Amino acid sequence: MKIMKNSFLSLLAIAALAFMTSCEGPMGPVGPTGANGTNGADGLNGVDANETCKLCHNPNSVDLIASQYELSKHGYGEAAFAEAGNTGCGPCHLSEAFKYVCQNNVSAAFIPDPANAGKYLNGYASVSTAAYGDITCNTCHSAIHSTYGSSDLPSLTTVAPVSMTFFGGTKTIDLQQDGGISNLCVKCHQPRPFTNSNTDKNVLDYANLIANPTALFYSAADPGVDVLKPSYRTHTHYGSVGAVFAGKGLCGVEFAGTKTYANSGHTTLASCQQCHMVEPDAVNSKSGGHTFFAKGNFNGCNVTGCHTGVDANNTTLWVNPRAAIKTLLDQLGAKLKVLNSIDGVSYVEILNRNPNTSETAQVVVNGVTANVGVNLWASLTTNKYDGYLNIYDPNSNPAGPTYNTVQFKSPSTTNWTAAQIAINNTLPVLTLTNAQMGAIINFQLCLREYSLGIHNYKYVEALLTNSIAAIP
Repeated sequence: MKIMKNSFLSLLAIAALAFMTSCEGPMGPVGPTGANGTNGADGLNGVDANETCKLCHNPNSVDLIASQYELSKHGYGEAAFAEAGNTGCGPCHLSEAFKYVCQNNVSAAFIPDPANAGKYLNGYASVSTAAYGDITCNTCHSAIHSTYGSSDLPSLTTVAPVSMTFFGGTKTIDLQQDGGISNLCVKCHQPRPFTNSNTDKNVLDYANLIANPTALFYSAADPGVDVLKPSYRTHTHYGSVGAVFAGKGLCGVEFAGTKTYANSGHTTLASCQQCHMVEPDAVNSKSGGHTFFAKGNFNGCNVTGCHTGVDANNTTLWVNPRAAIKTLLDQLGAKLKVLNSIDGVSYVEILNRNPNTSETAQVVVNGVTANVGVNLWASLTTNKYDGYLNIYDPNSNPAGPTYNTVQFKSPSTTNWTAAQIAINNTLPVLTLTNAQMGAIINFQLCLREYSLGIHNYKYVEALLTNSIAAIP
């Protein structure tokens, strides 16, 4: 009976509800529009996020740039992996380290060594917590995804004048054309400093090489003459082009001579990006844009206000100037030699030869198979110099005897085997004058700028010509 009563009440409630609904009157007039809601935290009206992304991420912008970047050595080079954790090399090889030195305006000046009174340290370095990261888009465009707007991508990490580590911060490169964008490139593409190895560890006194050209710079026979202890890898490193491009007063050891030091028009009229990031060439598509390659692409030369008709066959602006610089490099290389201390008759080359252009080449030296370092500059001189010194090193230069015939004895044999030390002791010793050391530096700078003088022909010509004359 109770169940029947409850069911009856439920049916009655449903019927009442249906009756009330069916009797609802017409809808009243629409009320006034309410006030607008507040904007977001950025003070801007909301937008469709997908459409904002498409401003950059489309086939003609970021997608194209990413495809080009895959062909760039900035993209596929392995230095970032090898240098991870290295605070000294990091500012040029590691993304976070580069951004660190830019954001903190780290000085290139050498600083007193707190652990060794009277000695110095190279202060241009990152911190260990920032010594990592592949070179990617936000290395150079650090504002990417700051506002998620179209202004993020063109913004560069730095266009500030570049304090040169080669001179210990005493000189500065400031390429002002195109809003200083070349300074971004020069920040890394600059030579490393030479330092006094056995005295105060400070930057080498380049001016003294000029003032006292005949003075001894290094002598294995006289331990007291050892400004810098040379090795196979005594060199300017690889980023010489920024200094060569900046030219007069900002690069090398400027011996007086018959050639006056001057810069080509490129130094003030052209930017790095104008040639290295020009539209890709129709024939050589692996150039221009974010590949950063300029080789084979002359579109940057043939722009309004610069040149016309420049190509690989142009004798006036390409073929002849490059041939002239190659001849000067050959002549300077031929003069950089020292009398063989063992036979007293023959001469031994100071510069190292290396015809290898393959990154996977191997040789067998004294029964041991070893990798051979690739020579990116093999085609730039007749003797295929690579800019290193012809000094025995079983680890870094195992194929040296194959290419140079005779090597110099290394002054440092730390961690070598007894057999390697025995080989080293049979080799002639090296002696260098100030003029020879200065000429070595200039040779390395002009070889490794890679263009055979096209970046700054007038300056390269003067530097090499006067270096040749400075050596008896």
